[in-house]
Amino acid sequence: MSGQLIPTQSIQSDPAGGEKPVFDLHRGGKMEVRSTVPLRDRADLSLAYTPGVAEVCTAIAERPELAMDYTWKANTVAVVTDGTAVLGLGDIGPLAALPVMEGKAVLFKQFGGVDAVPICLDCTDVDELVETVARLAPAFGGINLEDISAPRCFEVERRLQERLDIPVFHDDQHGTAIVLLAALRNAAEVVDRPLADLRAVISGAGAAGVAIAKILLDAGIGDLTVVDSRGIVSAARTGLTPVKTELAAITNRSGLTGGLAEAMRGADVFIGVSSGRVPEEYVATMAPNAIIAAMANPDPEIHPDVAHKYAAVVATGRSDFPNQINNVLAFPGVFAGALSVRASRITEGMKLAAAEALAAVVAGELAPDKVIPSPFDERVAPAVTAAVADAARRDGVARL
Repeated sequence: MSGQLIPTQSIQSDPAGGEKPVFDLHRGGKMEVRSTVPLRDRADLSLAYTPGVAEVCTAIAERPELAMDYTWKANTVAVVTDGTAVLGLGDIGPLAALPVMEGKAVLFKQFGGVDAVPICLDCTDVDELVETVARLAPAFGGINLEDISAPRCFEVERRLQERLDIPVFHDDQHGTAIVLLAALRNAAEVVDRPLADLRAVISGAGAAGVAIAKILLDAGIGDLTVVDSRGIVSAARTGLTPVKTELAAITNRSGLTGGLAEAMRGADVFIGVSSGRVPEEYVATMAPNAIIAAMANPDPEIHPDVAHKYAAVVATGRSDFPNQINNVLAFPGVFAGALSVRASRITEGMKLAAAEALAAVVAGELAPDKVIPSPFDERVAPAVTAAVADAARRDGVARL
């Protein structure tokens, strides 16, 4: 009945027909808040709360930078979404996105030692998103934007970076790009080719595709063609968004026209960040010893069984195949490194440093089925953290 409250115990463990263990694990949520100080008696209470806390408040009012020393701000990130592009589920809204944001917060803590708070906003207007996040920002040392649909995500990130003096990082863009670049660096080593000699094709011009294109160009890729649902993104096309207009100006040096079939012919690298399936006959036209990273989940654009017929190195976004391109390899260390030096922003140099450090973790162990570390490799987060912190100092954005 409308408006009737349903007792928790009446809800089945698998209300959506899913696997029971999944619902059992999620019951009550995946995280909690715990105190880091004792509250044993009146003396403890007077220090943790009133009257003692007033001294700390007064000091911060006089010197705002002290908040980084005397609150949780220095090691806490807001994980912010509007629920419009959640995993492979699309626009499911902020409430349904909460389990994903909780999971992201757990990953921050587990893999980077960073505290994170899931924040699901019931608004999708760019102005409202920017204003809301900016008003929340004083409580946090960084902002991780998550699962906000393109092209709005680009403007939201840009405007928040301009407005705030803490790191703002859209993980769907930059986390994916960092891990992909690390894998591609190592894959190029496996096939004995420098990046500067490779021609890559990106299928998908959304958040991840645009960020991957930019970081590959910064890393020195030989040539790069981006394909969206209408074909090759090029200056000859009309009706491009501002983001794609910028992309057209810096990619497709070969001047290719047409669609995915034309782009893939003779290409050395295929990068899939879309849900579109790629016909095997397209894959067959790629250059010998090709590299394929088909990252759509749960169904890769090119199934590994097909990819292995034509490629020397194959990566996916799935955990049940080798070479998983998983953002958890990047974002915990990126934020841990940025927060450790109180960086005011995350620079392109910091992203490149993260990719280089990630690739180096398995540099001595390279094989076609091992061009990227496992998410459970304990070497990853420390390596990425240190590299990002060093890069922040070089780029002049560190405040420690």
